[in-house]
Amino acid sequence: SPAASYTDSSDDETSPRDKQQKNSKGSSDFCVKNIKQAEFGRREIEIAEQEMPALMALRKRAQGEKPLAGAKIVGCTHITAQTAVLMETLGALGAQCRWAACNIYSTLNEVAAALAESGFPVFAWKGESEDDFWWCIDRCVNVEGWQPNMILDDGGDLTHWIYKKYPNMFKKIKGIVEESVTGVHRLYQLSKAGKLCVPAMNVNDSVTKQKFDNLYCCRESILDGLKRTTDMMFGGKQVVVCGYGEVGKGCCAALKAMGSIVYVTEIDPICALQACMDGFRLVKLNEVIRQVDIVITCTGMRSLRQEDGCFLFSFLLCCFWFLIFCQCFNSFHTVFQASLRTPELTWERVRSQVDHVIWPDGKRIVLLAEGRLLNLSCSTVPTFVLSITATTQASRALALIELYNAPEGRYKQDVYLLPKKMDEYVASLHLPTFDAHLTELTDEQAKYLGLNKNGPFKPNYYRC
Repeated sequence: SPAASYTDSSDDETSPRDKQQKNSKGSSDFCVKNIKQAEFGRREIEIAEQEMPALMALRKRAQGEKPLAGAKIVGCTHITAQTAVLMETLGALGAQCRWAACNIYSTLNEVAAALAESGFPVFAWKGESEDDFWWCIDRCVNVEGWQPNMILDDGGDLTHWIYKKYPNMFKKIKGIVEESVTGVHRLYQLSKAGKLCVPAMNVNDSVTKQKFDNLYCCRESILDGLKRTTDMMFGGKQVVVCGYGEVGKGCCAALKAMGSIVYVTEIDPICALQACMDGFRLVKLNEVIRQVDIVITCTGMRSLRQEDGCFLFSFLLCCFWFLIFCQCFNSFHTVFQASLRTPELTWERVRSQVDHVIWPDGKRIVLLAEGRLLNLSCSTVPTFVLSITATTQASRALALIELYNAPEGRYKQDVYLLPKKMDEYVASLHLPTFDAHLTELTDEQAKYLGLNKNGPFKPNYYRC
């Protein structure tokens, strides 16, 4: 039925790259699964707008000024209804945008179609191959007569592609906004080597990103992703969470509330002490791997090294008949792929984003999203949280405005943290939703504390 067409693509296995599609305005400068799904995507975007008060307020306040007039932004992020609100906000502020997906599974096809119908050059669909992924990025970047002057990246793949294939483009790029651990790590590596040729804004380490996206978002979305894919009950299940940063804290809190028995692995003694104080048992992975039901990794790609991955899967070979393995971080899937894509192991697709990996003796694990990001690959994330992080992540609007309009010389060729003032501004935009009322400092209090009455109230290094 038409009502189901936007989610069920099983009848059409043709690659979007092989289709000739046009939107209602006659443009074919996009590549999505099915442009006819645009109406469904538009409804999802309208729903998301209701839960994104800060972006909508920013759009309303600044669209008359057009602070991004002349900006040509090339983006590589998850393409969801929330990202669509961001993209349309950037457009309302005067920017031209071209967009690809940073994850092969997180794209909502109907939302990508809605953006393409609105005139955004979008190149993304759910279930891209590795070749498709890089082809889409290249189609965003390599366009005759169009030179990007800003980059919005999630994971660093877009920045890496331009650096590798089109280094001369950096001569006209004013800045990079990066919102993930992996991408920020890459930028710091370039900066340390003296190879970063434009200013970059690190929004991953902003308070609003760390606390709201990483902690509160994962606390709500981890259970959703696991339930949708496995239909399992969590009471009494034994779970090991690898990493007790903000993502790990959110996951552990949700699992504990559902009655799961939660173990934590951690290398950082401070995070480890926090886990102990929060009531979780700190263990080494090899101490519990034989008995747990679920393994959730909440750590970066390089924190669990390649050899650790092989070591882990040697344990799986010895121990498990049935184990659910998933990832709640950005770029760890290479460990899974290298360890499990071997001739001895059989992959069996159970349902979308769910695979059995079977050993010759019949032992198996359940692997979700092929080791990629669970909450965006297998479910959705809370829109309100993304309103907070989407507005802050170097604005994903504000930082783009800051870098684009900064006078020459304000930012050198280095990586900068998002200013605390922006963090506080974004938080303040969301408080009316809760009918919350801030206390204001008196002149005497402000003088005593050495603060401006309007903030910032904490130094940049402070983490709430």
